[in-house]
Amino acid sequence: MRPAIRSAAVLVAAAVAAGLAACAAPAGTGGAGATITVYAAASLKAPFTALAEQFEAANPGTTVTLSFAGSSDLATQISQGAPADVFASADANTMARLSGAGLVDGIPRDFASNVLTIAVPPENPASIGSFADLAGPGVKTVICAPQVPCGTAAKTLEQETGISLTPVSEESSVTDVLGKVISGEADAGLVYVTDVSAARDKVREIPFPESAQAVNTYPIAAVRTSKHKDLGATFIESVLGPDGQQLLRGAGFGTP
Repeated sequence: MRPAIRSAAVLVAAAVAAGLAACAAPAGTGGAGATITVYAAASLKAPFTALAEQFEAANPGTTVTLSFAGSSDLATQISQGAPADVFASADANTMARLSGAGLVDGIPRDFASNVLTIAVPPENPASIGSFADLAGPGVKTVICAPQVPCGTAAKTLEQETGISLTPVSEESSVTDVLGKVISGEADAGLVYVTDVSAARDKVREIPFPESAQAVNTYPIAAVRTSKHKDLGATFIESVLGPDGQQLLRGAGFGTP
């Protein structure tokens, strides 16, 4: 169940070269000079940044504004009237909140999946080798807060394994967890495999088989109050299309 991690640079370059036409908005969509705002889970930063650049190149005059944060925080902002056009969540439950409230159009569409892994500093000072080691005495473990998708996945793992963690902090996004590990404030953090891939040699990955018991599926949908529905729909199609999928696979995401 663990997504394969491949060379993002090669795949991104190939997708950019081949995908411009696929991202172009059809005639009459009012894309010229328009700005669309995409709210996306923090773990999507690398592939969505590349995809936005590709989309803008295919649609001259169009600007894609990206806002990355924990999915729960983004959903709250949208429910409070934030001017988003597209929302990409790191789990189905958060998207269901908005869908149930009538705040997104149509049925959200799954576009990627992700699983947790353990990130430790390169020297692995606490000698972490398994999920159970995160609960060891004196181990400074950081996880996401329960209301965030990565935190929900962590709680699922605790329930499935019977191992209770006592984190030194619970963060509002997976990138914040990774930051604690990179800075040396934590001995270990539960992050997505895609975050470890993006961090390169700043952290060391400790994979564990139990991660397959908590796979997160990522859905995407247009926000109902969007003023650029056609352009937003075209962006969503670019995420779901072969070039968007290639970018996501290159960043380490799995299929939905």
